[in-house]
Amino acid sequence: MKQFKPHLPAEWEHHSGVLISWPTKSTDWYDNLVDAEATYVELIKLITLNNHVYICCYDSDTRQHVQQCCRAVGIPSERFELFTIPYDDTWTRDYGPISLVRRNETVWLNFRFNAWGSKYPYQQDNLLTPLLHQQFSQKIILESINFVLEGGSIECDGDNTVLTTSVCLLDSARNSNLSKKQIEDRLKSSLGVQRILWLDHGHIEGDDTDTHIDTLARFCSPDTITYVQCRDPIDPHFESLSNMAEQLKSFTQTNGQPYNLIPLPLPTPCFNKQGQRLPATYTNFLILNGSVLVPIYGVETDTLALAQLQKCFPKHGVIPVQCRSLLEQFGSLHCITMQIL
Repeated sequence: MKQFKPHLPAEWEHHSGVLISWPTKSTDWYDNLVDAEATYVELIKLITLNNHVYICCYDSDTRQHVQQCCRAVGIPSERFELFTIPYDDTWTRDYGPISLVRRNETVWLNFRFNAWGSKYPYQQDNLLTPLLHQQFSQKIILESINFVLEGGSIECDGDNTVLTTSVCLLDSARNSNLSKKQIEDRLKSSLGVQRILWLDHGHIEGDDTDTHIDTLARFCSPDTITYVQCRDPIDPHFESLSNMAEQLKSFTQTNGQPYNLIPLPLPTPCFNKQGQRLPATYTNFLILNGSVLVPIYGVETDTLALAQLQKCFPKHGVIPVQCRSLLEQFGSLHCITMQIL
């Protein structure tokens, strides 16, 4: 029987919409729920200018509240769709479906999710994708895979190459029974890609995902990667990010040519009330149909980051989104969203 090779699209390829899960007082957002909800409303407003949003609501009360919030700011009802599905937290990037195309059909890959190595409760998050599939109106194939993988841990160029980090994917709390080669083989077979580029360096202080790639480096096109750069030799990130930059320089495209590398500044340090440094990063941007939403944090490096990302995406509008409230829970814009084909 002929096997049809799947295509894992890059984020800049056309997609039907963006999936998010609304923050509630039953999640870790309780202490800064008002600020978090304001960020979500602004995000939905920006996405729905030219895209669709699928919003998971924890229960019927949350659903009614979300509908009221969207109506209050004039978001057209045809631009968003609500689903009542319980969840543990709102990092949809990591437990939502990973979409690909096989034989002209859309497939949702439902990988196992264990909250970054069982750090937090995750049972409801792990069930969200099949429950969403049951309610989804479009014809989509669901394929469950017995392998722990978070969406934020992989970055695809749409041309058969995945960029990831060895610290995360080789973490013993995820797929402890598999070797690096076995993990690489599983990624290639399930995602339909041919190459895995492993970053062995780089870390953002405060990141509790064990070094997700979307905090460090992202594809902007099949030949261009943007990455976090630290230029301050006394900053604790300097050595690790410098080593990461050197490794990125050693990577080549499928044609053997080096990648075009565009640095993004490491944000001016942000701290919470307890004095912890928060994992601010500009690589946590979201690519939409026609625009790129960029997290900003109200610090001096915001302006340079926006200018650099406009170089990365000359045909897209680059739109800043204030994400300081998301940092309080140690994540940012890309972490709370997942594109859906």
